[in-house]
Amino acid sequence: MTERQVAQALDQSLEFLAASSLDPDVLRGERPEKATALINPHQRDVQDYLSTAFREPSEENDPLLLFSRFAQTKVRLVGDVVKTQGSITFREGERGAVEVTSDVTYVYPVVRAATGSDEVARTIVRRETVMSWDDPVKVITEPGTFSLVSYKVDTANGGCDNFTGYFIPEFTADHAAKGPGSGPEVDPYDRSKSMDARLQEAGAAECGTATRS
Repeated sequence: MTERQVAQALDQSLEFLAASSLDPDVLRGERPEKATALINPHQRDVQDYLSTAFREPSEENDPLLLFSRFAQTKVRLVGDVVKTQGSITFREGERGAVEVTSDVTYVYPVVRAATGSDEVARTIVRRETVMSWDDPVKVITEPGTFSLVSYKVDTANGGCDNFTGYFIPEFTADHAAKGPGSGPEVDPYDRSKSMDARLQEAGAAECGTATRS
């Protein structure tokens, strides 16, 4: 692809990240229409996942793998700033595509939705998404859309074994009632390990405890 096409792919990748993980309406629980419009409509398995994930969220079809959403009836975000840290890289993919990899940690400060609530909790989400911006001449796609190569997420304080389609953060009283998780302690801000290494370490372990929030 040309230098201009590579630059466009990077710009549109940033658009997807903003639309999927930072858009105020999506964070309040709305469907991420702007984000899903950027995904190749001919990628059948992904379109099936998207269709099912919002209708019947489950462990296999979990919208939180790609999108950050909170239930307005339970919590609300504090302010309009979501702190992020991470990287976006690109390389030549298959059939001359531009393959963009984002590995970004998002920190969402929230309070309970009840009037007068002021205790701030944080849901910390590290999400890795690999996007292939294909040449429509070589791959069945639509201009301005990408094919998903892979997507992974590692979440702290988003709800243990939670498959509701929304993050469910816990507050001090919740921790006191439930006690610490039986899994390992984890620093959710530690980015020294790759996502593959982090998820491999977690394996089938029980929900752990974040050492920082």
